[in-house]
Amino acid sequence: MRIKYLLITALILISISSSKNYSQNKGFGLGVMIGEPTGLSGKYWLDETHAVDFGLAYSFVHPEKTFSLHADYLFHNDSFIHSTERLPVYYGIGARVHLGKNDGSTIGARGVAGIVWMPGSVPIDIFIELAPVFNLFPETSLHLDFAIGGRYYFGK
Repeated sequence: MRIKYLLITALILISISSSKNYSQNKGFGLGVMIGEPTGLSGKYWLDETHAVDFGLAYSFVHPEKTFSLHADYLFHNDSFIHSTERLPVYYGIGARVHLGKNDGSTIGARGVAGIVWMPGSVPIDIFIELAPVFNLFPETSLHLDFAIGGRYYFGK
């Protein structure tokens, strides 16, 4: 009997979500990113082409630098890829802090470039990005962040 109610509820939710035209370039999205580092990813849209994103993650590649925090200011451009799907290319600049053990912490400037898929039928986005990081403190070095992830947008 419970399975019957679960199936009915699932069908209702699918029909409601497919009847809406979601727009992921508004509001706040929260999800996950997998790569270097791996953790939570959030995005807040300032207008239809500009957003601020952030990440709170853990580095599995550099055990001496455990937690990573980053924030970026992003520009989105829909004109690079012509498709029936919305696939804007984005780029931006930001900062990253790695909090580490035994003075393994670093602070750096971060550039980011990626592509995001924004399906019209559900309030999610799926992204892939590459972010070179120029560490400034305690010494200068270059690092590369890479992530694949997705976010769910609230309030649609």
